[in-house]
Amino acid sequence: MDTSKLKQTASQLVANHKGLLAMDESTGTANKRFAEAGIPQTLAMREAYRNMIITTPKLGESISGAILFDETIRQKGPDGTSFPSAVENAGIIPGIKLDAGAKDIPFFPGEKVTEGLDGLRDRIAEYVKMGARFAKWRAVIAIGNGLPTQTCIDLNAQVLARYAALCQEGGLVPVVEPEVLMDGSHTLESCFDATERTLHAVFAELYKQRVLFEGMLLKPNMVLAALDAPEQPGIDEVADATIHCLLRTVPAAVPGVVFLSGGQSSELASARLNAMNSRFKSKLPWAVTFSYARAIQQPAMDIWKGQDANVPAAQKALEHRAHMNRLARAGEYSQAMETV
Repeated sequence: MDTSKLKQTASQLVANHKGLLAMDESTGTANKRFAEAGIPQTLAMREAYRNMIITTPKLGESISGAILFDETIRQKGPDGTSFPSAVENAGIIPGIKLDAGAKDIPFFPGEKVTEGLDGLRDRIAEYVKMGARFAKWRAVIAIGNGLPTQTCIDLNAQVLARYAALCQEGGLVPVVEPEVLMDGSHTLESCFDATERTLHAVFAELYKQRVLFEGMLLKPNMVLAALDAPEQPGIDEVADATIHCLLRTVPAAVPGVVFLSGGQSSELASARLNAMNSRFKSKLPWAVTFSYARAIQQPAMDIWKGQDANVPAAQKALEHRAHMNRLARAGEYSQAMETV
């Protein structure tokens, strides 16, 4: 394991107020979003959409790394350039999603554990040869009546740590993503409790499995009330709760926290990230930035609609959304900047 290279890559991914672009949607998820937007669900359309994203001018000014899906990392642009090479040419570090999805835990209704460890060492070696320098693995934690159970938290923590150790052994920086879901009607306080329990378990297991904290990134949820909760906290309240939770659970040795958007609107995800950085900048031991998917991509997809003529306008919207999040990472974002 080249610890110096892992540390360098992890630091590069959160440097200069940049963040990650999660463009690792599975084929099924991509097709679902295409269907919602009235776009044909074909391999050619998925390739065209991803090429539109990768070739967006100035994207590398705000995005440090792009998380790709297995299909995407094997695709090429119209000029024959592989997508990993095109990403690098844009000044962005290529990454890869490694998990195989969350599956039901037997005898624990409503709870899941993420699979994909079988053959992972060999898959990591293949992706490294294809140009990947970091990876992502998502675990999902549900809140509900009696949920999450400690069994669910512990199972996912063990799997996340095993994935992270294999990544570092193979030369990839692991992005560890334990997502406490927004589904339901739970309060911000319930989310805080579940997130704190989850992060304590995850870092305890990472430590047990000798994962190098300096060579990894954490991709958590923000501490939020559920989507259907009757009372929604304000932006500053979310920022306060989230940072308080992270300061209680995340070692200072970790270079960066890269938030998932988790169903938040584009502008709200930017505003909440901005509040964390503007209010707590001097107190944060790690970089606090973004690893958004829909919160960056959705406006561009809505404009693109699968039409070549719409590519310039869609790319402008994508670049704008990425730039807004870079400003939020610096604590310099405001709602008044939301013009494209």
